[in-house]
Amino acid sequence: MSLIHLGWTTLRRHRVRYWFIGLSVFYVVYCVSHGMPLLSSKLPEYTGEYDVGTIDLEVPVTPPRRIGEVIYKDTSRPAFEVDTVLFSLFYPATKGEISRKDKHLWVPRPIGLHAEGYAKFAHSHNWFTKKLIGLGLWSLAGGIEVPAMVDVKMHGTVQSSKEYHGQDEQPDDDYGLPQFPVIVFSHGQASSRTSYTQYCAELASRGFVVAALEHRDGSGPGTILLGNRTMKQLLHFGASELQPSPDGPKLKMLQLDMRQAEVEECVNVLRRINAGEGLEIFNNNPRHEGQVLPEWRSRLDLKRIVIGGHSYGATLALQALKGAPSHALPFVGGLILDPGKSSGPLNHDIDAPVVVVHSQSWSSKMSIFHGRPHFEVVKGLVESITADRKKLAWFLTAKGTTHPSVTDAPLIQPFLLSWTTGATIDVKEGVHQYVQVSHDFMKYLEDGHRRGVLKEEVSHPTYNEQTREIANKDIAKFWQVHVAPTTFCPYPGLCGIEEDK
Repeated sequence: MSLIHLGWTTLRRHRVRYWFIGLSVFYVVYCVSHGMPLLSSKLPEYTGEYDVGTIDLEVPVTPPRRIGEVIYKDTSRPAFEVDTVLFSLFYPATKGEISRKDKHLWVPRPIGLHAEGYAKFAHSHNWFTKKLIGLGLWSLAGGIEVPAMVDVKMHGTVQSSKEYHGQDEQPDDDYGLPQFPVIVFSHGQASSRTSYTQYCAELASRGFVVAALEHRDGSGPGTILLGNRTMKQLLHFGASELQPSPDGPKLKMLQLDMRQAEVEECVNVLRRINAGEGLEIFNNNPRHEGQVLPEWRSRLDLKRIVIGGHSYGATLALQALKGAPSHALPFVGGLILDPGKSSGPLNHDIDAPVVVVHSQSWSSKMSIFHGRPHFEVVKGLVESITADRKKLAWFLTAKGTTHPSVTDAPLIQPFLLSWTTGATIDVKEGVHQYVQVSHDFMKYLEDGHRRGVLKEEVSHPTYNEQTREIANKDIAKFWQVHVAPTTFCPYPGLCGIEEDK
């Protein structure tokens, strides 16, 4: 009897093993045949009316701009110096055009560089940790591509001006071709220009040009700097690697000033492209992209250029609005996503419309920020813009979201990220809500009319303290409104508010 039982147990064990092996092989074959990465999901196609193109641009800064006097201990080279500015352009593309170039990888090569940077973030900078993180990056995201087509023509390039008569797009005086508003976007800490491709490209598919910056201030995991016949690998670094070693606030100030300098250089490049210097920029781009830029003359609506950012990038965006619009920082508005906390004090000197969006995880978690609750600091900042500066400003919470919800990470790892962060919103819906409120804000800057959640009055003076019900159930499902222009401007005509028709 025992022999029979042993045989049956062995058969069942082998049967389970065979099933597991069979299912594993099936999964691998399915992923390969469908072009899917192992253990992850592909980035979805974009949903706006336009196809989306992308271009990586790295442009020399002459002479290089040095920020502060801090140097690396091991090389004595300046730690904060802008030699080149690197950003990815996402833009409305000609419908149906196919690129001859390979799509961009979500994790740029070499993967080992990013693995080493993340190991430094983890304070475990050794061979084993680097290899382990590198294997994880390769397994989870190594083959993931950004869906946007590389270096294809901008929408409207080959059409005549007559085709645009009566359309919403603003015609250019020289060519009669549509111009597109511009967003310069700054990434958060431990991120890069590729961390927000879905958000940026979805906005491009709705008629905006987005320049997603890559910051070289030591806050990202790693980046390749391509100069004039030179290549440098730059990794995340901390104060202990610098001389004189700055304290925490001083380091943040240096990083934010470096980021602002990169924003200014990005704006300079966009101006040059719009002025007809696209061919020169393409010829000097070591990443060999931008062959269509000569056709971008007068295609950027730089009168409607907005600064945006997430986390550390949101804090930078607020800083870049100080004194704006100016020649160096010509921004007429700000898209501010999860600002503050560990990224330093927030600039309150803002004289431009802004929309500030908190993820639910940032609104719900009580944290002290420079002696006050963080939520109250952000709320007070937005109220001052509306009450004191008479500009329209909003403070909202995106319900069900967490800090990474606007990034690509939850789309690539929906189950893992939802489980580890506690996000309850569908990952695609989360990005969609960020895109929609950003779109509505950009359209407000164009025509002065409020749309979507931006039309709503205050529903929750503080997080989860409801004083008014939002009638639109689709909006109420996803948003809490903490500050709205009508809080301080109850009558049409004040603060630039147009009476709804």
